[in-house]
Formats: sequence, C-alpha cells, structure tokens
Amino acid sequence: MARKPGSKQLILEFFLNNIGKVLESREIQAASGGASEWARRVRELRNEEGYQILTHKDRVDLKPNQYRMETAKRIPAFARNISKETRAWVLERNGYTCQMCGLAAGDLDPFHSGRTVRLTMGHIIDKSKGGDDSAQNLRAICTNCNEGLQNTALPKPDRIHLLAQIRRATINDQEAVLEWLLKKFNKKLLE
Repeated sequence: MARKPGSKQLILEFFLNNIGKVLESREIQAASGGASEWARRVRELRNEEGYQILTHKDRVDLKPNQYRMETAKRIPAFARNISKETRAWVLERNGYTCQMCGLAAGDLDPFHSGRTVRLTMGHIIDKSKGGDDSAQNLRAICTNCNEGLQNTALPKPDRIHLLAQIRRATINDQEAVLEWLLKKFNKKLLE
C-alpha cells in the first residue's frame, strides 16, 4: 500500500508545477492538503533544502502572503552567501537574542507550545532594497519575528518605560545592561 505524500512534498510539487508564478498563501495551504503548519514546510523547503522560494522580503514586486519559486535549482545551505563565521559573529554580537522581540535562543516559544525559540539571520535593509549579506546588515532574529508573528506579540516598551525598568533594577543588573549595550555598540567603558 503506497503512503500518501506529506504536506511538504505536496507543497514542493505545487511549487515545481508553478515555477515563476506568483502563488498566494491560501493556494499553498490548499495544495498542502489544508495543513496548519504549511508555512513551516515552506520555510523548511527554502532554508533547509535550498529551494529558491522568494517572498516580499526578497523581492519588492511580491506582496505579503505571496511566494514565487524562481527555478527548480537548489542552493545548498553551505553555499549560501552568509558564512558560518558571519552567522556566529552576528549571533555573538546580538547576545543570541532576537533583535525584534528580545527572546533568546532556547527560550520557550510563545506561539508553539513545547518548542523553543530558534534564531536565524535577518537583514536590516532587505536585499530587495539594496541590502547585502554583510555582518553589518544582519541581525539575529527569531523565526516568529522573521515570519511576521511578532505582530501578535506585545509591543516593544517605549523609552520611558524601558528606562524606568532599568532604574528599578539592581546595580549588578544595571551594570550588565551597560556592558551589553557597550559590547553591542562596540564602545569602551570610560572610567
């Protein structure tokens, strides 16, 4: 008895049958057999298997919830433009913390119970707008923020609230914040 193909295989076949066409998220979910995790499968195809599936973050002519597979040719993960060394340097610089929501690698994922936060590289200036893959244009970002789920998260604290929280902290915690900021901005502590 033949096994029924999984949602990722169904999505891949759908993209391969529609190379060069703009596909809407609802079409992809329908092609997956209605899988609730269809977006994760698309990310796996793109990020882990190297399929060139583009989104509005890659091309200015694509709108949110639109995808396009440019070619069936795959780019292996090790051959992409961001080296392991650059990834490691950016993660270290950013304290292994998402630069949008503040969650750290290994924290519990607030959107997926039982999972932990995974970090990836995010472009500060999108490549579609002239950004590059240099360390200066990269930041650590969790997969939720990278895919837009941060829109449902709590808003970032405003400056007054953030400063009030730091002022209330212990001296040791204030010094830790100062050291982290100095390291992040490559500054030396003036004593």
